[in-house]
Amino acid sequence: MIKIKEIIDVCNAKLLQGNINEECLNFCQDTRIIQENDTYVAIKGESFDGNNFCIDALEKGVKTCILDRKIDIPDKYSDRTIILVEDSVKCLQDLARYKISKFNGKVIAITGSVGKTSTKDMVASVVSRKYKTLKTQGNNNNEIGLPLTILKYTDEEVMILEMGMNHFKEISLLTNIAKPDIAVITNIGTAHIGILGSRENILKAKLEIIEGLKPNGKLIINNDNDLLHSYYEENKNENIITIGIDNNSDYNARNIEINEDICNYEIGDNKVTLNIPTKPFIYNSLIAYVVGKELNIEDSLIIKGIKEFNLTKNRLEIKTNKKEVVIIDDTYNASFDSVKASLEMLKLRKEKRKILVLGDILELGDFSESIHRSIAKEVIDADIDILITVGKEINYLVDELVSNDYQKEMYHFDRYDETYELLNQILKKGDVILLKASHSINLTKVVDYLMK
Repeated sequence: MIKIKEIIDVCNAKLLQGNINEECLNFCQDTRIIQENDTYVAIKGESFDGNNFCIDALEKGVKTCILDRKIDIPDKYSDRTIILVEDSVKCLQDLARYKISKFNGKVIAITGSVGKTSTKDMVASVVSRKYKTLKTQGNNNNEIGLPLTILKYTDEEVMILEMGMNHFKEISLLTNIAKPDIAVITNIGTAHIGILGSRENILKAKLEIIEGLKPNGKLIINNDNDLLHSYYEENKNENIITIGIDNNSDYNARNIEINEDICNYEIGDNKVTLNIPTKPFIYNSLIAYVVGKELNIEDSLIIKGIKEFNLTKNRLEIKTNKKEVVIIDDTYNASFDSVKASLEMLKLRKEKRKILVLGDILELGDFSESIHRSIAKEVIDADIDILITVGKEINYLVDELVSNDYQKEMYHFDRYDETYELLNQILKKGDVILLKASHSINLTKVVDYLMK
């Protein structure tokens, strides 16, 4: 917990009313989910001003409000604490730095173009076998979400923090707040390439994570990723740990066996079982294995943590509906690399009719046409039975398939809800359907419809 006095000192804040010795409980910036006795942090966005919701927060029973604009507080809330700061986002970040400075445990920071959240969750599944663990919830991995995660710290021994970005200097800010002992880069792909301009720039932005790394801290990288492999070859040192399948690395997965339900491989003298049968998740599990070794966790506990790992909602989540159709829900987001990984899982479903619902991949800018066209080859190789596309940018993929004389059954829709009638007509018992697109295409709602 943090006392009001500490907030005033750390953030150069002004106490407008309340008790300077009170303690602040859970920090929250969203009045829709805020709980009684929480501390409300009013944040300004592009289209809203959190200061305007202070009264709503007080009505819900919060004890303290941190504002960056003075507002009139009704007399009936005279028993609450109101703090005024210059910038509420900066206040959150400064408090997180303060909290980290008092943290004696280990900080693990994870970034990458694809697989940040699943790797974070798998690392947490391993680490929590031995240590009390705090991890980023969902994808609260930005300039607000990361500080809010750190401020949840009570008595945990390890923090596992996801770091996202779409511009230069974002990860630099986050890592210099968190000061990690171990940094992880899962891979360098094409996510946000429309903003950053090239994969090389994406690599540069992701490498900002080492700016905050503690002296002698470790960097774990995927040595099979082409750009990370090149970086390693040019910067080899004892603080970089490599994982891989194809390239010789510090930790290699060997004798890999994959079927539609599980994946087995060997590492050292250990046999690892993974319940998500795709190559990208082998890399994720290798990272979790290395983190476990670095934290002196017993091999048996590491292997148990990997085997019992559960995916976050809407990420390769397998469900079965009333019609006994198997639904692979990978609707949370999309990139070229994650589409390829999802199709690998679908290909494993042999002797079943395979249906793919694929929507736009966004934030690609000038690269949208080339990347959507490149996915066509992956779709062809997946040997699906029916393809349903949704959106505008996905038409580049459709055009590429037509140019390649694609013979499978195809349908296209502009909107997610236009698929409902067709899906009702074509889906039958035993089918497997994969749904994948950027989040704002709303294929998650199609999954919800299919599960009714």
